[in-house]
Amino acid sequence: MSHMDVAHPYFGAFLLLIITFVAFIATTIIARFISRKLARLDNEKLKLSIYECGPEVSKQPNTISAQFYLFALLFILFDVEIIFMFPWAINFKILGWFGFAEMLIFILLLAIGFIYAWKKGALEWHSIK
Repeated sequence: MSHMDVAHPYFGAFLLLIITFVAFIATTIIARFISRKLARLDNEKLKLSIYECGPEVSKQPNTISAQFYLFALLFILFDVEIIFMFPWAINFKILGWFGFAEMLIFILLLAIGFIYAWKKGALEWHSIK
């Protein structure tokens, strides 16, 4: 008899976790190997060639400001936080005063985060120069 207890209720889940982990690592290594062998390394001319019609392609530096990223990140952050208020509003009577106090603390933290972002200038739109 082995020391491994195969009658344990979570043995199957553990075995599945190990098999999945090994399969993930193996798939990643095989995909990386195959992609490096099949990839064409001389495709720079192809990327710079005209596709059907259009202007001549020229390399230019990326002029997208990081302000777009910061603005979108703040939008998603505050949008998701506002969405968390809907379940609270539905269960308002069940939660009582404790739930009300928790929501006040949550709104206070939202306000502090908003004021911090505002003071740091994250909500101001800067032009690209």
